[in-house]
Parts: sequence; structure tokens; C-alpha cells
Amino acid sequence: MTRRGLTRGGVRGLMGASRSAARPEIRFGFLPGALHIVTYSTFGLCRPALALAFVALLSACGAPPVVEPAVPAVYGALVDGDNTIPAVNPKYLNERNRRTWVAYEGPEPAGTIVVDPHARLLYHVVEPGKAMRFGIAVGREGRGFKGDAVVRRKELYPYWAPTRNMIRQDPEIYGELAGGLPGGLDNPLGARALYLYRNGKDTMYRIHGTMDPSSIGKATSAGCIRLFNQDIIDMFDEAPMGTRVKVRSKAESLALEGPMVQLHTGYLVPADALDLIEADQAAYDAGLLIDPAVEEAEAHARAVEAARAAREIELRGGN
Repeated sequence: MTRRGLTRGGVRGLMGASRSAARPEIRFGFLPGALHIVTYSTFGLCRPALALAFVALLSACGAPPVVEPAVPAVYGALVDGDNTIPAVNPKYLNERNRRTWVAYEGPEPAGTIVVDPHARLLYHVVEPGKAMRFGIAVGREGRGFKGDAVVRRKELYPYWAPTRNMIRQDPEIYGELAGGLPGGLDNPLGARALYLYRNGKDTMYRIHGTMDPSSIGKATSAGCIRLFNQDIIDMFDEAPMGTRVKVRSKAESLALEGPMVQLHTGYLVPADALDLIEADQAAYDAGLLIDPAVEEAEAHARAVEAARAAREIELRGGN
């Protein structure tokens, strides 16, 4: 077994036999049957409101009760050296965010990492026509680069420091962190980072983990390309030094992924997924959705406080 949950030889077609044998297929989003019901894992519904809505809807149609989704094995708690990475909350593991094998139609050769910041997806092409797909969060810096690069540096629990722009724009938040933070689970870069170079120069573009799993699949105010920590560990292990990375342009994304629509939850769906869009709008109108801007602000505040605490510990010499 690889840490992707299947043997390499088991990747055949879209339904790699050994992968499906390694863990059951878990689908989020809609219940089977004539009545389509949106779940909190797709749209970020708060649990109490979701429960009330489901009781009313399900009693009307006699549908089976909703079962709380389990955490897939690859997103469970992970002992990683001296750190234990928490399991990913299943409400963040919607269909587009979960690591999965897919058919790949792009022109890139096997071994290439393809980043689509516009569709918020990352592909690792493993053989012609097949790739492992990941959901990503895309920060401001992640939208400012396109084209080809190469992985020339890899770090476990990387050091992080705010950029000059971050300090200038939010001096009260980032000023005291200008000296940077040591690696750890309270570090914004998360468990691993891949550093991309072009023509021998650092592009300042990173593919990295996160301290805020709720952000995956969304646009964020800062950062490059972030994955769940379980996923960046996967990519770190699979991508050797010298791995080619292709970052798609907007035109390339439209040609290969089609147009996308951002829901009120902050997640993207294909523009022709009218049932998802209508359900999201209905949930928003009913006041059942968590505002992603508020959620990000709360997560950001927690992250900054954790970073400050880590910095204080470092200054005290770890005591």
C-alpha cells in the first residue's frame, strides 16, 4: 500500500480496484431519490438549522434518515514524527475537496503537478489519462502566477514569515510576527511545502499545507496554494525534486474545466450544476448558511493567536 490508500499497480481506469477496496466510497452532497437535499458538507450549513430543515423535508417525502458521514481513512488523524495531525472534519470533505482518482484530459505528461487556481483544483498526473485530484484553497499570491515551474526545494514543517505586503497592509496583525515562525501545526504553511522555481530563481509560489482546513476549496485573503495537511504530505512524498509544475491560466482553466460559479458558502461548482446553485441560493435565503467571510475571519484570528503563542514560546527558548 502507498499512503494514497492503494497500490500503484491498482490504478486501472477511473475505479482503481485496490483503492476502492482500501476504503469505501463516501459521497457527499445529495441523497438518492426524487427529492434532492443539500447537506452541510456541501454548503457549510450549520448543524441545528440543517437538522430542522431535514426533519421537515424528510417527513414530507419519507426518505431514509441522514447518516453522519465518516472520515475517510486517508483523512484520519495522522502521527507525523513528533506531531499528530488532526483528522479532517467531514463537513469539509465535499466532492471537489476530497483526494480522488480521475480521468485526466490535459496535455501534461506523467509526473507533472497541474495547479488550476481558477477551478481550485490540483492534479498529479500519474500516467497518460489518469491523475490524482485534490481540492485546494487559493490565496492572493496564488492567483498571481501562471505557466511552468519546477520543484527545487521541499521542507517538512517549514518556517514561515509574513511578506512585506502583509505587514504593510495589516501591521497590527503581522508586525510582531515579522521575524517569522518555526515549523509546526500552528504555522500557516502546515506540515509540508513545495517551493517552485523558474529559470533557477525562486518564484515565491508555494504548494503547502494549512492550519485552517475549513479554507480548502475557497478563495482566501492570503497565501499561495494550500491543501489539507494529509494531502500535502501525500504530494510531498510523491513529488521528487525536479518535478515539473504547470499553473493554468484562466483561459486554460475554462477550456479544460469549464466555467465555475462560486456559491454563498465560498465553494465552486460547475456553472451548469443548476440544482446545486439553486439549493445554495435557497439555503442562503433561508439563513441556513455560514458566511464564509466570517468563517475565514474567525479562523484567521485563531491562527494569528496561535502564531503569537508559538512565537512567545520560541522567544522563551521553548520553555
